Amino acid sequence: MQMNFNIKTSSELVKKLTYAMNLGEENHIARIALAYSLVKSTYDENKNYNTTDKQKEYKDNTLFGNYREYYISLICQKYKIHKDHNDIRKYLKWHIDNGLELINKYFEENKNVSGMDFLLDNVEEGIDNIVDDDSFGYTKNRNTLIKEKDSFIAPIKILIGENEGKEIYFTPNNTSLYSNCHIAIAGQSGTGKSYFARNILKRIVKESEGRINFLYLDFKGMTESDKKSKENEEFFTQTNAKLIDTPTDSFPVNPLSFINNINEKDKLVGIGRFVDIIDKYANLGKVQKQHLKDATKRAFDDKKDGTYPTLNDVLENVYEIAGDKPTSLTQILIGLTEVDLFDNSKLGDFINENYYLSLSGDLSKEVRFTATFLVIYYLYNVFMNMDKVPIEDNYSGLRYVLLIDEAHNVFKEPKSQEILEKLLREVRSQGVSVILVSQGIEEFNQRDFDFSELCQSAFLMQIKDGNNWRSIRKFLGAGEKQQAAINRSMENMKPRQAISNIREFEFGKIFNTK
Repeated sequence: MQMNFNIKTSSELVKKLTYAMNLGEENHIARIALAYSLVKSTYDENKNYNTTDKQKEYKDNTLFGNYREYYISLICQKYKIHKDHNDIRKYLKWHIDNGLELINKYFEENKNVSGMDFLLDNVEEGIDNIVDDDSFGYTKNRNTLIKEKDSFIAPIKILIGENEGKEIYFTPNNTSLYSNCHIAIAGQSGTGKSYFARNILKRIVKESEGRINFLYLDFKGMTESDKKSKENEEFFTQTNAKLIDTPTDSFPVNPLSFINNINEKDKLVGIGRFVDIIDKYANLGKVQKQHLKDATKRAFDDKKDGTYPTLNDVLENVYEIAGDKPTSLTQILIGLTEVDLFDNSKLGDFINENYYLSLSGDLSKEVRFTATFLVIYYLYNVFMNMDKVPIEDNYSGLRYVLLIDEAHNVFKEPKSQEILEKLLREVRSQGVSVILVSQGIEEFNQRDFDFSELCQSAFLMQIKDGNNWRSIRKFLGAGEKQQAAINRSMENMKPRQAISNIREFEFGKIFNTK
């Protein structure tokens, strides 16, 4: 049964603010006051209003119009009560009174602010609160253009080496042995770590009959001689991987297409996340950040046919909003667009193919990192919007592998760490394995986070600081009793040899990688 009620509030304040804000009738100001108070305050029974002021009485249908149920639902959500609760009227009245007081105080302290400025500032603040909550969480987007990717559910038995003529196999998706499929590989230049990592990818592709795909991110970039080497030619042939050699080649994805272009709330959240990534590498000021947000919103609004805008569209809108004066914002957007780093006709097709992304040193550091993390964040969103993979007979399903070579570049960059940590923690249940390849082990252990802790399996080859027991212990998860044996192994290790913590072979014992 619907309750009807009248609400009295301060006649003086309502009239004063109606005139000052110039946003409509008195009942409109009362609605704004209610909403403002719900955001800023919680009911306080010791704080009473309007005991002496002249009161103005509103019937609920006059006060709320056709939005009565909407405003009541806000009260219900705020206080976790049913719409027929006896305190509904009490809460409504208190928040209207409180909101009027708060708004009046605001305008007394800000004489030159208009009612529209007040409204827009608070709407923007509300949107920012939504967007900035958990900055790099994924954005909900079940876009039908991005297809669900099936997982491969069977033992993925990988040949990783041999010892004394006996082959050593590693099964990372065996849940009775490993809690995740993430892998850490460390070894100085010339030890064969990249060759070893590529062989792991080759065998994953072979074991899954091509159903598990990968992206290989190479921060160093592939030289012309690298491309012609026998080892690499075999890798590309056996995995059917496509080389994206930046800036000559474009990566087959529109980096804005992780954003939900249908649901308005999810769209705004996605735009906020995109802005945050650009901001991390362009060091945008508050004004530039707002320009980018507005330009991206406008680019999406301009697309009436359900397609996605491009980074070029965003850049054009930035010029329209902020002018053509060079800024750090325009510089980063120009860097991302002028050499066609992205093939904007693509959406999620590339997750069903294998790619090697070679990031050339011809690109600036800011452009390389921004492009890389737009791709990583896109991948993260695509897989987080899929169903979790099943586990059958102690084997977890696997969909995809992201390999980051020369990962110490990422570890050393504080701006990148939050995104990578988020990725490692969350995608494991979505059937994604992350392989991190770096020159040393110190880089894994950063001040705020140890990346090796989230990699269940670790392979250690020759490193410059082979006597650093503390770091080695953390990297392998070793105990004090194993120190002597591991130290001997590190002293005697040769190129293309490794020690590991995998369960299928003796902990810390040297083996020849294959």
